[in-house]
Amino acid sequence: MTSAIKIQDLAIQAKTIAARLHILKFDIFGSIIDETSIEVDHGEPKQVEASNRSGVTVRVWNENGTVGVTSTTDLHPQGVELALKTAYEASYFGIKDHAPDFSPQSTQPLSSIPPENGGNPTSTPIPLLLEQLISAEQALLTAHPAIKGVPYNGIGQRFSDRFYLNSIGSTRTESRFSTTLYLYTKAQQEGKRPRSAGAYRVNPYFEQLDVRGCWEEAASKTIRHLDYEKINSGKYRVVFSPEAFLSLLGAFSNVFNAQNILDHQSLSTPESLGTQIASPLLTIWDNPLHPENVGRVTFDGEGTP
Repeated sequence: MTSAIKIQDLAIQAKTIAARLHILKFDIFGSIIDETSIEVDHGEPKQVEASNRSGVTVRVWNENGTVGVTSTTDLHPQGVELALKTAYEASYFGIKDHAPDFSPQSTQPLSSIPPENGGNPTSTPIPLLLEQLISAEQALLTAHPAIKGVPYNGIGQRFSDRFYLNSIGSTRTESRFSTTLYLYTKAQQEGKRPRSAGAYRVNPYFEQLDVRGCWEEAASKTIRHLDYEKINSGKYRVVFSPEAFLSLLGAFSNVFNAQNILDHQSLSTPESLGTQIASPLLTIWDNPLHPENVGRVTFDGEGTP
């Protein structure tokens, strides 16, 4: 795992290299991830993986105000230098209209997130993760005779460090930890099409991961899908699940995404910015710091709180 001290070292290193390359304006956003994942097949380990990976996005502005962007997985001095040099060269081919700039909030203080009730998360031994996944798979296989397998399944843990730094002094870093479980069944009955359903759970702590709730939800969805019937054409009142609503919102996001609009990649136009595009009955509140949001973060890829 990285630390604030190492990020400070990276910031100093980047500024030194940028000065040598005569680059006055740049920013770097990236993450470093340690991850363990397990998959099983009818009670036997199918795949056990452990990985450590990193990735950064580098933006460099030239004297004309246009920006070049590149990415790298190499955080050593040579990798950072090559990324800065490549982004600088690319900046002369950058867009001239509505070119992106630093976020005006990139140097503002970050919100503090209260520590979790469980304290600092720790890594769970692989045998214990494997035991829980096999148990969940077995519970699904015995939940109904039609459930023939759980072809897509997995349990994993992830430590991640995110960081952002720029040439005007902003340096941000934060660490996150999560444990995830997903189960996706396959059911088959004679004379009927195969049916599938799944469930997903995530929690910062392995001990608090709702394994039982996950396999019970997957089983319930699968069983409900077995006695399917054709739906006649017509008009129906429906209620979207949270996941379905987010998918629908994402499908139309370029209509209200300001950068897409400025880049002429939207049905909306710059002249339509600020106008109402939805029913006044619709309210969407995006709160990334909500206590129930396991993946909450205190800053985005441009350092904005």
